[in-house]
Amino acid sequence: MAGKASSRRPEQVAESIRATLTEALLRGDVRDPRVNMVTVSAIEVTRDLGHATVQVVPHGTAEEKAAALEGLQSAAGFLRRMVARTLTTRTVPTLHFVLDRGFEHAQRVDQLLAEIKREEETS
Repeated sequence: MAGKASSRRPEQVAESIRATLTEALLRGDVRDPRVNMVTVSAIEVTRDLGHATVQVVPHGTAEEKAAALEGLQSAAGFLRRMVARTLTTRTVPTLHFVLDRGFEHAQRVDQLLAEIKREEETS
């Protein structure tokens, strides 16, 4: 029974981190001007709770997305301290921010399917 509870722990920590980061971004706690309009889409925490990969979807142009990611990396220490206040674990995961390309891929698939449908209709 104890094995089951420990395997769920990274998921619980990930959910707590997601809530904390989302709230911090909504309140504007990160004062870096590059970090605006960012959505936290998913978080994966390693089994040892040492690292958390935070998938984000910044809004805007490609340059604005890259700048937002740089701003989040720059604010990672600040955000980690905020997370530390909410977690009850002995260790606080190091935050790693990455772009979530899932939405872009879904849009591309939709676009390709629409093109195929148009080609079928014209033939």
